[in-house]
Amino acid sequence: MSPDGYPFLKGHGTENDFVLLPDHDGAVHGDLPADRVRALCDRHAGIGGDGVLRVIRTAAVGEAGAGQDAEWFMDYRNADGSVSEMCGNGVRVFGRHLAEQGLVDPTGPVPVATRAGVKVLAFAGGTPDGEITVDMGIPKVLELTSVAVGEQEWDALHVDMGNPHAVAFLGDGASLDDVGPLLDAPAHDPAVYPAGVNVEFVVRRGPQHVAMRVHERGSGETRSCGTGACAVMVATALADRAERDTEYRVDLPGGTLRITWTADDRVLMTGPAVVVAEGQTTL
Repeated sequence: MSPDGYPFLKGHGTENDFVLLPDHDGAVHGDLPADRVRALCDRHAGIGGDGVLRVIRTAAVGEAGAGQDAEWFMDYRNADGSVSEMCGNGVRVFGRHLAEQGLVDPTGPVPVATRAGVKVLAFAGGTPDGEITVDMGIPKVLELTSVAVGEQEWDALHVDMGNPHAVAFLGDGASLDDVGPLLDAPAHDPAVYPAGVNVEFVVRRGPQHVAMRVHERGSGETRSCGTGACAVMVATALADRAERDTEYRVDLPGGTLRITWTADDRVLMTGPAVVVAEGQTTL
């Protein structure tokens, strides 16, 4: 590493925030050790973030990018340094950076490779500004399970959006405050989620309108989770027996996402993304 450090950027999507590391040919960060990720994400001694997005060409990332038809790969790490398959807010921030730097053409579809496969981004108005819609792929609706916080327990639906989610509805008249603090991972069945799970707690706000809180594995409670919002939308649409192509509004502590489960079984997520700072770090 240069004595002057290496470049970084900071961005967020609905206040789910990330450190971005440009490493286009994989020459700067090697395997991106977990202790460096933890140092970067430390909100007191580092830059601060819910995770790290390494911006690397798919050809340079090795086995994780094999067979994926996209120039760029989002190498995502949770704040604790663990590797994650996918991040819905992160991929919008990742795409915003690529477009602002002229590394992709925002007038057409922008494919981004991830450990959960290629996600295709569409930029509103065909410019680097404005909201971004991501084709999050085909959801997998799996078994019914349960999650618990302290002595409270809720039924939950296992939905896989390229990463695992447990979606729990709190019921009529309930408040999201009822689940208490989400600093520690809610208890879950390790047989169902051997690699851990992202847990979403949901209340209804109106027709096609819900609000949620989330505990993300490896990061704790975050202000927003894009894949989690998609899982919540799928679970809610199933409970409502909603027709496909019905748009849902999902409110999170950090903002709002609009999500549609299409007639051809794709989940489309639309929301903001912004890069707020850039600099050099020696962390």
